[in-house]
Amino acid sequence: MRKSGPPKGLIAYLVLELLEEKPRYGYEILKEINEISGGHWEPSYGSVYPILYKFEEEGWAERIERAEESDRKYFRLTDAGVEELEERRALGAEKAADFADVILGYFHVYATCATDARFEIPALEGEWRFDETFSAWIVEQVIRHHERYFGTEFERIDDAAEEFYERHGVDGR
Repeated sequence: MRKSGPPKGLIAYLVLELLEEKPRYGYEILKEINEISGGHWEPSYGSVYPILYKFEEEGWAERIERAEESDRKYFRLTDAGVEELEERRALGAEKAADFADVILGYFHVYATCATDARFEIPALEGEWRFDETFSAWIVEQVIRHHERYFGTEFERIDDAAEEFYERHGVDGR
């Protein structure tokens, strides 16, 4: 179970991946991460720029000058940065459970706010609400994204968590 927020090291990993693709500046990285998240998440300048400076300090990225854009600080991955990225890719496999915890945890809180009598959040006209309709829309979006990214029609899985973990040889914690 995660304590809070996105999996540790996620932003740094994404920055490395994006720099491997091409040299970028901080704001461009922020916008790309926002796009990757479907517009639902944009890290702050305060999280991306310190990562870029740390990468520069570690020798994983280097600043490059562009005469046509002298006001922007572009960074590109170094050979050492490519090696660091390879290591982080290998460690990334261990993050799947953290991602699942974040996704399921936030949805459980949302659904609890909609259904638990202890929470009395009023519905505001023209705004998102904690109710069954909006909860169903969230689930529908997850299904649509699943079908888009995996190219298959979503099929319900009837297994309880313990059955699913056992069938896939996963430690359910």
